[in-house]
Amino acid sequence: MASIIRMPEVLAGATEGVLSNWLVSEGSEIAVGDVLAEIETEKATVEYQAEEAGVVARILINPGDAADVGTPIAIFTLAGEGEAEIAQALADAGVTENTKPVATAAKSEVASATATPSAPTVASTSPQAQEPDSAGGRLFVSPLVRKMAKDKGIDLSGVSGSGPGGRIVRADFDAFVAGGGQAIAVSSTSAAPAAPQSAASSASAGYVDIPHTGMRKAIARRLTESKSSVPHFYLSADCRVDKLLAARKEVNEAKGIKISVNDWVVKAVALALMDVPDANVIWSDDAMRRFDSADIAIAVATEGGLFTPVIRGVDRLSLIEINTLIVDAAARARSGKIKQEEIEGGSFAVTNLGMYGTKEFSAIINPPQSGILAVGAASAQAVVENGQVVVAQVMTVTLSADHRAVDGALAAQWLQAFQNHIESPLGMLI
Repeated sequence: MASIIRMPEVLAGATEGVLSNWLVSEGSEIAVGDVLAEIETEKATVEYQAEEAGVVARILINPGDAADVGTPIAIFTLAGEGEAEIAQALADAGVTENTKPVATAAKSEVASATATPSAPTVASTSPQAQEPDSAGGRLFVSPLVRKMAKDKGIDLSGVSGSGPGGRIVRADFDAFVAGGGQAIAVSSTSAAPAAPQSAASSASAGYVDIPHTGMRKAIARRLTESKSSVPHFYLSADCRVDKLLAARKEVNEAKGIKISVNDWVVKAVALALMDVPDANVIWSDDAMRRFDSADIAIAVATEGGLFTPVIRGVDRLSLIEINTLIVDAAARARSGKIKQEEIEGGSFAVTNLGMYGTKEFSAIINPPQSGILAVGAASAQAVVENGQVVVAQVMTVTLSADHRAVDGALAAQWLQAFQNHIESPLGMLI
């Protein structure tokens, strides 16, 4: 019989998602594993893959619509099934059969659209949510925009909708705010809305307010919680990397590849966790969880914020394999193609700002991970060697550790193990 496809919990703990873009259309034949849509949560935009085969019979929400986890978003049918099975599936899901326009462009690309009768509307999510305007008419607003407007106290009566049927979508809201749309004071009784600030006055003020994305809010919340609830402490070390730079050059020239310094760093981090297994842990209120392998999160900067895809079993991988996995994960993170399982887990993280010339910095731990290594740029420095002052390439690294899981002496042991590996790079080739 026809089956209901529901908004998935694409990230653990997520209660809702925004369907950024449908990658299929009604009538498409789908196999297990085919990508159906891109779904945005406060943490990431991920691809949603089909868990069953069939034909897309109905699309129930538009691109840009928000929906709670578990809300029906589409109907699949099998060969031979028709309207009767679709109607039964709709009834079972509590969906009212009527007509609504289906947006065909992603929220960021909507410029104009023509309303055409198509899929039924999910009553519980009200994809064409209505609100009264100041003239007593009705506004057609996506749930996401309605929530954002409520959070920011913005009157939507002055916003022009470019979505199907004049519906106000995310792109309209962002443009309105960036153009000087003004928040209004919301009270329990009706009040006249404040006049919107003109774009000219906003420009003359010398600033532009850029609305926070859901992911940016999530990053801010998680880092604030981490800094306030996790007892951080920091250890730094200066690592001689002359041998590493020479080995890297020789390997890259011999193999015709481009293994980065960061690939060597990630490998050294993993080997140090194997050398000091008591540091390869995460804290919980009930127990300390110690891992048998090194799963390392790699900080990747994107336009939307910081992603941390996790590379699994780094201790068992070659430098070439590490490089391939990091490059692939970083590319998909920047294009919004990262998957749920790729940004969860790990006991340790690496963040590298050396490519920007940053000499030294400290980083905030991303719970439940117990440590993060901040890597600066290698630079020529004067060092004393056998009583003589010589010039060496030195890279400063700073370990941020969770004192609940890793105490000072243990952190020092781990950092020493890391330094031994990074300063003896040939051992990492074996």
